[in-house]
Amino acid sequence: MKENKVKFLFHAALVIFALIMLIPFVWMFLTSIKTYEEAIRIPLQMFPKEIQWVNYEIVYNKFPFLTLYWNTIVVTVVTIAGQLFIVSLAAYAFARLNFPFKNILFIGMLGLMMVPGQIFLIPQFRLMVQMKLTNTLTALVLPSLFSVFGVFLLRQAFQTIPKDLDEAARMDGCSYFRIYWQIMLPLVTPNLVALGIMTMLSTWKNLMWPIIVNRSIEKMTLSAGLAMLIGEHTTYYEQVMAGAVISVLPMIIVFMIFQKQFVEGIAKTGVKG
Repeated sequence: MKENKVKFLFHAALVIFALIMLIPFVWMFLTSIKTYEEAIRIPLQMFPKEIQWVNYEIVYNKFPFLTLYWNTIVVTVVTIAGQLFIVSLAAYAFARLNFPFKNILFIGMLGLMMVPGQIFLIPQFRLMVQMKLTNTLTALVLPSLFSVFGVFLLRQAFQTIPKDLDEAARMDGCSYFRIYWQIMLPLVTPNLVALGIMTMLSTWKNLMWPIIVNRSIEKMTLSAGLAMLIGEHTTYYEQVMAGAVISVLPMIIVFMIFQKQFVEGIAKTGVKG
């Protein structure tokens, strides 16, 4: 009886926290169907008197949303594919191969996680300028093709796999790359999915870098395009929220589809050092 009561309280607490997490999304949607006066009213007005779907039409016509969507999808897909390949290769090397200064290099790489990412913005921008890649989608992809956290995550996953598999594959004549591609990667699929979802979220919502490196709205992503809805003197918050709803829907759908793999990938990541 006591155990059931504890379980009930635990689940009740989880439901309460989940509802609290949903409040910003509910407020975003409700604001997106309000009038301008209702959106800025003090005290706050929770529900609109009359639904204003026209806000979505205004935002859609104000910006080239299809182009922004396409840019965001292309940048996100290419970043995910490139990062998973490069990061998994590095993680496999650190976890399964022996080479000089391996541990020192890995510790030094982990030290980069303690450095704020904003410090690298100026060097990255100068590099894009020298390579003549500014105002291109390539400039949005290149800096995101490597992730120290991703290497750490997949290294831990690779280390949980028995060494006997490597030895058996080597005896059968497999190369290191074939072992990595045909044996190791399938065994860490949940971890790859988890890293892919996290990469997708960070790329989809990235705001600062697209604004810095690109000037034309035709080469921007959704987050950068929505930032232009913020006016210098007047901001139509109902339109900003309508644009936010349009941009966030794909991420919610993707997470709902792959949430099981995401949780499994995080849960199965070992802490073996």
